[in-house]
Amino acid sequence: MLKKNERSSHDPDEASGSSKREKFVELAENRTRNAIKAIRTIAKLGNKNAYDYSETDVKKIANALNKEVDALRARMTASGGKEVVDFEL
Repeated sequence: MLKKNERSSHDPDEASGSSKREKFVELAENRTRNAIKAIRTIAKLGNKNAYDYSETDVKKIANALNKEVDALRARMTASGGKEVVDFEL
C-alpha cells in the first residue's frame, strides 16, 4: 500500500511535469496574444481625429501598463497574491 505522498508508477500525475508544461505553454501563448491585442486596441485611441487626449493621459496609460508588466515579472519569479486592478485617467 502506498503512503499519502508516494505515487504509483501508474499515477497520471507522474507525467504531470510535461502536461503542466504543455498547459502553461498553451495558456501563456493565448493570454499573451490577447494582451498584445488589447494593447493594440488601446493604441488605436491615438487617433487624434476621433479622440481628444493629453500627454498626461498617455503617460498614465503607459505607466499603468508598465506597472503590470513589472508585477508580471515579479510574480513569475516569486510566489505572490492576486493584484487589485484599478486604473483611472
